[in-house]
Amino acid sequence: MTTRTLGQELKVSALGLGCMGMSEFYGESDDADSLTTLDKALDLGCNFWDTADMYGTGANELLLAKAVNGRRDKVVLATKFGNERDPDDKSFRRINGRPEYVRSACDASLKRLGTDHIDLYYQHRVDPTVPIEDTVGAMSELVSQGKVRFLGLSEAGVETIRRAHKVHPIAALQTEYSLWSRDVEDEILPALRELGIGFVPYSPLGRGFLTGQITKFEDLEEGDFRRVSPRFQGENFDMNLKLVDRIISLARDKGCKASQLALAWLLAQGADIVPIPGTRNVARLEENLGALTVSLAADELAHIDDIAPRGVAAGERYPAAAMVNLGR
Repeated sequence: MTTRTLGQELKVSALGLGCMGMSEFYGESDDADSLTTLDKALDLGCNFWDTADMYGTGANELLLAKAVNGRRDKVVLATKFGNERDPDDKSFRRINGRPEYVRSACDASLKRLGTDHIDLYYQHRVDPTVPIEDTVGAMSELVSQGKVRFLGLSEAGVETIRRAHKVHPIAALQTEYSLWSRDVEDEILPALRELGIGFVPYSPLGRGFLTGQITKFEDLEEGDFRRVSPRFQGENFDMNLKLVDRIISLARDKGCKASQLALAWLLAQGADIVPIPGTRNVARLEENLGALTVSLAADELAHIDDIAPRGVAAGERYPAAAMVNLGR
């Protein structure tokens, strides 16, 4: 497994593992299968694991605690705070960036994860009611106390990133980025590179759509949140399938899977980029990691740009109510 560096010091596997779907949002899951996948990830050197306190309202952190038990030093754990949910009915309460909440959320995550430190601690969404200086100031205190090693932001805008970075070095920004979500290339990526901040794309496979495994709406289980995602609805779905067909055709010519082509393209966008494709399945994990062996020449990258230009996807990334929380 090759490694990459986020920010100035945080070394991680070149591909990470998004763990959200092991506990929520993508239909039924099985902890035993997920633990087997986590074990295999470590065996293959994929040591950068991503979770959040809101995934399964804490259940995902508890799951990862089982997986890292006895081998904490082999895993780079990233978790997030800020999307506050009701523990009883799992409803979303609010985005919370208040300093006192930062401290209590971190302590709760440490307890669930069964560890004395978090390697990378993100603010999951920016709270518009709290100055970013106050939130990151509290996060910085956690670093001073040894509870957190590095700080990150998620779905933050350029101005917010700059202000945060002045308070405490930001090691990584996590935001959606893939062949059908390329808007970060306009302002976000240039700013990150100017500041020396790493980039962690989530949903690098377009929430599974770019794998070619989803061919009709009914392929999505009941309870799968993609059933309310604009890109999976009606005409948007049909239009986006045409993009996937072009990616599948190109991957076939290349002798790899569509998922591997999509991830290889992301990896080729810069050594400061560490995608975190999510899966709870060993076969998919191995397939994703196979992207590290796919090399794309300049003409191939140019061809991919032609078939998947910026703005190619039909539909917004999230429903309208969630879109307002992005890029703050």
